[in-house]
Amino acid sequence: MRNISSVLGKLARIASMSLVLLFAVTTLHAQDVKEGEKIFKAKCTSCHKVDRKVVGPALKGITETKSEEWLIKWIKNSQALIASGDADAIAIFEEYNKSVMTSFTDLSDDNIKSVLAYIKAESVEKPKEDGATSGGAAKDDNANMFMIFGLIGVVVLAIVVIVVLNRVIRTLEKVIATNQAAVEAEEEPQTSSKFLAFAKAFVKNKKLVGFAVLMLVALLAVGGWKTMWNVGVHTGYQPVQPIKFSHQLHAGVNKIECQYCHGGAFKSKNASIPSANVCMNCHNTITGSEHYDGEISPEIAKIYRALDFNPETRTYGNNPKPIQWVRIHNLPDFAYFNHSQHVTVAGVECQTCHGPIETMEEVYQYSPLTMKWCVDCHKATDVKSDNKYYEDLIKAHESIKKGEKMTAAMIGGLECGKCHY
Repeated sequence: MRNISSVLGKLARIASMSLVLLFAVTTLHAQDVKEGEKIFKAKCTSCHKVDRKVVGPALKGITETKSEEWLIKWIKNSQALIASGDADAIAIFEEYNKSVMTSFTDLSDDNIKSVLAYIKAESVEKPKEDGATSGGAAKDDNANMFMIFGLIGVVVLAIVVIVVLNRVIRTLEKVIATNQAAVEAEEEPQTSSKFLAFAKAFVKNKKLVGFAVLMLVALLAVGGWKTMWNVGVHTGYQPVQPIKFSHQLHAGVNKIECQYCHGGAFKSKNASIPSANVCMNCHNTITGSEHYDGEISPEIAKIYRALDFNPETRTYGNNPKPIQWVRIHNLPDFAYFNHSQHVTVAGVECQTCHGPIETMEEVYQYSPLTMKWCVDCHKATDVKSDNKYYEDLIKAHESIKKGEKMTAAMIGGLECGKCHY
């Protein structure tokens, strides 16, 4: 028993040290690469990738072939660098058919250095893990204060439990010392007798019973809190759809833009599910028969049946039926989310909310879509003021200053979403 007390004492000291280390570790977090990743995805991914050529060259290893000073000048204003007669700048300009690279004068030197740090980090070969996914999702990089306080609570609770157990052990030591002579005189009891004796001793020890009840209540409280905390959170929800549409094939392999099918994301509150006629823009001729011994793909055949389309005569019948898609991302009725405001005005990528959609064979809910998740994103996302919405807003304020008339239409009063909620 005394050995156990000694071990528990050591555990208490270790738990205290762990609490101090927890605070130290949570304050250490490299920001440069994370900031560079955010800027790169917001401004560079339309023309550049790290590992392959897109509109512009692949950026892997660019920090090793060009100096940091040169890269800062090129990113801020490539045309000015070309006009200065820089040989490298002129060579790149001519190599890419004199295509003009966008100037990013709004980026500071530190911003560009963060982007270069991200590119350098991404240039290093990394081992692939099973089930790993990539993409914009956007996970929460900030320390989750709730989890930190939860961990602190666990450490504190562990210390309290160790202290209480020490007291219980001391009490048991006294009981054992008092009854040791009587126990040695008795015959070795059977296993069932041992259990009964322990049970009786346990029931008679009010402190031990109280401690056991306290632990049971704490366990139930933690389980109940965790259950209530996740009410309405459907992360990972993946229903069975009527057609096994593969985003990995269409958006990933074939590089089809999200807005080709979900055109509503640019101009309305809802991204909208495309009609089967949009599918027929391609599948009028693409039947997938090369993978099914000359037969039409079973999933494409479902589209034909929904439209009452005869692939042999290439004619439509008079008995089309809607495809019963199952909604995955669903916000509460009291929550208003406008796709066009986020996609067009803010320039938010689809992957920020929907995760690495281009890698999903079957779509599932990637983000929790909780209020805290949205608020954290709004705290970290910079407002882009270089768009028509803010230009019109500035004009409206200038009109007020001049004493001119300002109407609701001048500040977005004609948008459909203002009335058609």
